[in-house]
Amino acid sequence: MACSVQAMRPTSTAQTPFSCSARPSFGPLPAFPENGRKFQSGRKIRWKMANPRVCRAMVQQAVQGASAAYAKDMERLSAKESLLLAFKDAGGFEALVAGKTTDMQRIDVNERIIGLERLNPTPRPTTSPLLEGRWNFHWFGSGSPGLFAARRFPSTLFNLSKMDAVIKDSSAKITANMKLLNAIESKFVLSAKLSVEGPLRMKEEYVEGIFESPNIDEETIPEQLRGALGQAVSTAQQLPAPIRDAVASGLKVPLVGTFQRLFMISYLDGEILIIRDTAGIPEVLTRLDAEPSLVEAVPEYES
Repeated sequence: MACSVQAMRPTSTAQTPFSCSARPSFGPLPAFPENGRKFQSGRKIRWKMANPRVCRAMVQQAVQGASAAYAKDMERLSAKESLLLAFKDAGGFEALVAGKTTDMQRIDVNERIIGLERLNPTPRPTTSPLLEGRWNFHWFGSGSPGLFAARRFPSTLFNLSKMDAVIKDSSAKITANMKLLNAIESKFVLSAKLSVEGPLRMKEEYVEGIFESPNIDEETIPEQLRGALGQAVSTAQQLPAPIRDAVASGLKVPLVGTFQRLFMISYLDGEILIIRDTAGIPEVLTRLDAEPSLVEAVPEYES
């Protein structure tokens, strides 16, 4: 049987094709794959597969990397929730402005701020698109200008109820919502220019301040002040139109060249922003609008 199979192939010799003693000339046959990957050496084709141990190691590294990233995200989420809970336990923004937070509450908040800062996911926050948006102040230290001004007056006379900031196109607009005599609501809007000084550091230069026209709730005004208020309103209505319009649009205070400060961004993600001034005092803000898209890159700073 073997002789007949060999005889079916042509030979290069002159021997009888059907002779059992004939030695047919076979060309180089492709070898069976040794491990599954093909490579060519000369005219022969061989197969070889990568070391399975290397493949397993690569898979294990990918799985471990994904697990580590997931664990980091969960740790960051837990730290943020812990910080917001500490704000609530300390009495929130109103207690902070009124000076009602205790030393234990302040040290607890600062400890949680530090815990979150070490998990900062944004290595270059000053040029990140995440910085732009509308932010609400949750916490600031005793050296903050807003807190300093709020504590210069009795809470029955002047109350700072809320502060927020809008950051866009290298500028910031900070709005302080105030209440006078628990009846007259007004806003002070502070405009500032932002300059990038490094991957973490920025400079803030105040440009202009505007005291907006107040909104008066007559029902909450004490009886002894209603007469004086009525006279003030009547006098304002008798002013010339240009002055009356200027008062209605708010009192503008130019601030160019009067005040500036340096600060560092120690934490930034899509929900929380933490900055520290030159004294290391932290300010914590939370985002009020939707998280911006990260498709467009912000130009790098120039050193």
